[in-house]
Amino acid sequence: MGKVGKGKATGRPSMFDVARLAGVSHQTVSRVINSSPDVAAATRAKVLKAIEELGYRPSNSARALASRRSRTIGLVAGGLRFFGPILSMSAVESVARSHGLFTSMAMVHEASCTPGEFAELCNTFDEQNVDAFVFLAPTDVMLDAACRVRVSQPTVIVTSTHGAVGMGECQSRLRSLGRSRNAMVGIDQWGAMTEVVRLASGFGHRRALYFAGPADWRDAATRLEAWRRASVRQSLQSVTVQCSSWDASEAYARMNHIVDRVGASGGRLASLVVTANDSQAVGVCRALHEHGLRIPQDVSVIGFDDMPAMDNMYPPLTTVRPDFERLGIMAMREVLSLLGEGDEPGYAVSSHGVGLIPATLVKRGSLGPVAIR
Repeated sequence: MGKVGKGKATGRPSMFDVARLAGVSHQTVSRVINSSPDVAAATRAKVLKAIEELGYRPSNSARALASRRSRTIGLVAGGLRFFGPILSMSAVESVARSHGLFTSMAMVHEASCTPGEFAELCNTFDEQNVDAFVFLAPTDVMLDAACRVRVSQPTVIVTSTHGAVGMGECQSRLRSLGRSRNAMVGIDQWGAMTEVVRLASGFGHRRALYFAGPADWRDAATRLEAWRRASVRQSLQSVTVQCSSWDASEAYARMNHIVDRVGASGGRLASLVVTANDSQAVGVCRALHEHGLRIPQDVSVIGFDDMPAMDNMYPPLTTVRPDFERLGIMAMREVLSLLGEGDEPGYAVSSHGVGLIPATLVKRGSLGPVAIR
């Protein structure tokens, strides 16, 4: 029971306390809380005055009483060991909370999550009466499961445009399941890679190594395809070094092997190394340093993600900065739009039915002009 009038507070004020002080029913208070138009201006003013006097803050259950919604969003996320998904998930939760929504989260392994496990998680959320779903699906396995699961709520899928599961195939599955209330959001990897190749070409680079990420990750597949096409357009000769992980240790070992092999054969190392993420760039830079190769005088290096401390590497790493926070924000704006609580978001760029968030190329000391040999 909360305080009434000037009485002593005995706990958090409730909707019934507000109703008593304003001289109205608790249903009227609910309508005011949920911005219903069916309340007279004078009555609304009395309720708002009572809310202010009592310091009342509506709970999710109070909102649900009028709206028949749980005010809860179900979030299923993979890739939580990595920088980008963590930032996006944090943004989803923050935006949801700012709109009076609670986020119920489930973290899964992005590579081993089966369609059955995914469906079971969604059934658990369904028992909580969630209003909508957000699926952070960084891998083909997760996107496949997200497009197969049978749910009636609006869904927003955060993923990349390319991979083993095509976006056309995914959209077709959603339509076959009658899931018309859905949206997809991702990062504009294509625009970013176009800028990487253009900048590198401007520094005179004509031969490059590209360290690709694990093939089952859609970010890796999208970045690789974007790199290949942009390289062809700029006549940049590229050799792909396919990695099975995002780890610095694997990139370090592979770069060591390449430098040793080139040295043994008397060949020339490419003047540029581009990696699919910053961890790989760290491993590459370590291998180059240990072989006495200078960055960027002998070999230039470009990463992707702009992880913390990349500006403090030696030399500071040139890299791509995806706006992972904005990605999460736009995912929640899509949710609000699908729930009828906000306008439909607009995107400067979209592809394959996916609204794309810009990524910025950050030029630092690890990229320089090709040395005269």
